[in-house]
Amino acid sequence: MHLSDLDLKAVNTIRMLAVDAVEQAASGHPGMPMGMAQTAYVLWTRYLRHSPRHPDWQDRDRFVLSAGHGSMLLYALLHLTGYDLPLDELKNFRQWQSRTPGHPEFRHTAGVETTTGPLGQGFGNGVGMALAAEWQAARYNENDFPVVDHHIYGIVSDGDLMEGVASEAASLAGHLQLGRIIYLYDDNRITIDGATDLSYSEDWADRFAAYGWHVQQVDGMDDAGVATAIEAAQGDSRPSIIGCRTTIGYGSPNKGGTSDSHGAALGAEEVVLTRAELGWTDELFHVPEDVAAHMGRAVENGEKKVQAYHDLLGRYAKAHPEKAAELKLALSGDLPEGWQKTLPEFAPGKGDATRNTSGKALNAVAEAVPWLIGGSADLAGSNKTDIDSSDDFLASNRQARNLRFGVREHGMASVLNGMALHGGVIPYGGTFLVFTDYLRASLRLAALMGLPVVYVMTHDSIGLGEDGPTHQPIEHLAILRATPNLTLIRPCDGTETASAWRIALENRNGPTVLALTRQTVPEWPHEDAEGGYLPAAARGAYVLWDTEGAPDIVLIASGSEVAIAMEAADSLSDQGIAARVVSMPSWELFGAQDAAYRAEVLGAGVPRLAVEAAATLGWERWVGNDPKAGAVIGLDHFGASAPFEVLYEKFGLTSANVTAKALDLLGRA
Repeated sequence: MHLSDLDLKAVNTIRMLAVDAVEQAASGHPGMPMGMAQTAYVLWTRYLRHSPRHPDWQDRDRFVLSAGHGSMLLYALLHLTGYDLPLDELKNFRQWQSRTPGHPEFRHTAGVETTTGPLGQGFGNGVGMALAAEWQAARYNENDFPVVDHHIYGIVSDGDLMEGVASEAASLAGHLQLGRIIYLYDDNRITIDGATDLSYSEDWADRFAAYGWHVQQVDGMDDAGVATAIEAAQGDSRPSIIGCRTTIGYGSPNKGGTSDSHGAALGAEEVVLTRAELGWTDELFHVPEDVAAHMGRAVENGEKKVQAYHDLLGRYAKAHPEKAAELKLALSGDLPEGWQKTLPEFAPGKGDATRNTSGKALNAVAEAVPWLIGGSADLAGSNKTDIDSSDDFLASNRQARNLRFGVREHGMASVLNGMALHGGVIPYGGTFLVFTDYLRASLRLAALMGLPVVYVMTHDSIGLGEDGPTHQPIEHLAILRATPNLTLIRPCDGTETASAWRIALENRNGPTVLALTRQTVPEWPHEDAEGGYLPAAARGAYVLWDTEGAPDIVLIASGSEVAIAMEAADSLSDQGIAARVVSMPSWELFGAQDAAYRAEVLGAGVPRLAVEAAATLGWERWVGNDPKAGAVIGLDHFGASAPFEVLYEKFGLTSANVTAKALDLLGRA
């Protein structure tokens, strides 16, 4: 060890704060903070550019605790360096409404850059942060004005490296040479079940070298070695991973180096022994005055860094006013004035697939919003996610806006989250709707964190046809609708699709999923459309077709099935039955409307019949539970391989079947 007495006292303060918090909560993971305290201390006190009083300072280094189970390490560092996290919050670890939840949560605690816990996610988020930073640096930096000049540091664990999402993200980061990434790998060789050699034996260093990373291995208990490795990583153009050999639960005589210190409190007797081993006081949550003063210097140092940066921005704004104004607007989360006027208009008639109209809308708004950036998981031609005026983002072309994620759906979604967390860009990503299965963990975290990520999910039903049941989504709409704080929009035509893009870009509090067709759908007349925007779509559901008087029945549909409902309404009209057709592109948006509007749209006292080429689960919310007054035509089984017209016929997704069911509800079958 090369630490001074004060340094060692500070490291042991971090260790014991973690021990005391976990012990008091009788829940948590003390081992990782105890083992990584020294490595983290070196990073936070010597290299991390941050400002405790300005936790959202735009050019700060980002610190990602991907090993989120070790949250007390981060909470101790935040407290000791002067963030708004008083000691009482550490004493309230894992308790109701505390700012120290069991795993770090974004928007919950100042200084926490991302929600972690599901392993591998923070790793991927950091890749997204680095990607966003590289794009911003290429677009906005000028000679003598490095307005984007930060690193993405992180602590990752054995579990992170085992999870597939990290492998996907690591491969992409190496390919793109995202050299702002510097990850410290807690190589303690212990998981909850025991030693890692029970399930993990590959040479991780060779693996990351093959990905194109800069790889180093050091003793995590040697501060000089850690410092030298960080400095070498800072000077390398590749993403870096530094393997830090540590002892989990360091300081615990009987549980250190074992899985017993991983996921449970040490226990009262072992805590006493640990205090003695580290030469620590019996006082709980003890922070020595000299340690508080020493680590508290981060406040003053951070203020100086922020002031210097603001001075730089001031000079930059004078020298490059247009770029400075754009950067400021992009970072604010606002959109350029009048951007919505670029939304395309679609004339009533034969129409197009909504994936195609989405591509047109994307390209239109991309011209007005230059920080809209994204791509797909090797399906750009199918998802229509390319920005036609841009090249591909590569290691050799940082200003381009088309991202090639490769066949890495989960890695893509985790990277998109990191881009949104970084700020200054609006990220979007595309794949087939059925592959939300592959990325759901990241999508759920986007919803949990309230991240404005746009998902372009095409091939939204059995309408994709011959690819068969492996590619035909059935349960996916229901799953997405069940996810809190996620907005799903399934538009029926081009106007609704253009409107969906506006809704998505204006939604700054959570992800938006656009479910889009492969097959052509008609373009309906929308007299109340304003330019390319339909205000009614933003309310989630509206009357697309109505009768002159009160309806006898209300037909409700989303997406491509709106056309079926419209045909059925014509057929019913021929039989003297007045049918209203309601297009319902978004349950979430409709559910947020007041009861009066919902009643106005859905009618009262008449049967309701919904039709959607997906699972029927949840539709009872809109048609009711009385089978005599409401019904749903959908699919509660998997699809099949055949042309989509055949599938719709075989599975009863036809106007004839809708008409027959409507007559049955009305007692006129």
